Amino acid sequence: MPIRAVAYISEAGPAVAGDPLGLRSGKLDDLVDDAARFNRNAGVTGVLLFDGARFLQYMEGPEDGLNVAYSRVLGATSHTGLIELQRGRVGNRRLPFWPMRWLPTQPEQLKSLARADWSGFAQRTGDDAPTETAMDVLARLVEPYAVAA
Repeated sequence: MPIRAVAYISEAGPAVAGDPLGLRSGKLDDLVDDAARFNRNAGVTGVLLFDGARFLQYMEGPEDGLNVAYSRVLGATSHTGLIELQRGRVGNRRLPFWPMRWLPTQPEQLKSLARADWSGFAQRTGDDAPTETAMDVLARLVEPYAVAA
């Protein structure tokens, strides 16, 4: 079964904005816990990066499960101004270990990732590649947390 993915960036809503560690209100944990429960049943995995003001989410899974999970994202009131960075087929899962998890990130890191090349969800194949792709940057940001997964 082909795996599809989607990546987007959006502005956090007032319930979680301004809380870079997501710890004050617990709202971000509640949102992610709910998404993880849903995604587990839909076969979707992914990560939500949060810098205190913006989200960048990468989700992957079978087309039917991903479509339903992404429909939930599109209808969520926890964020606004969603901009889709890329949607398409991926050769294999990049984040098979989390039905959903959020990770804190610095605003500069999130901005760099949003501006990186998301084309085809490509990853650089060697050290001689001229620039990092979005998937390279995402892998680098997630790697410290993935070891503990």
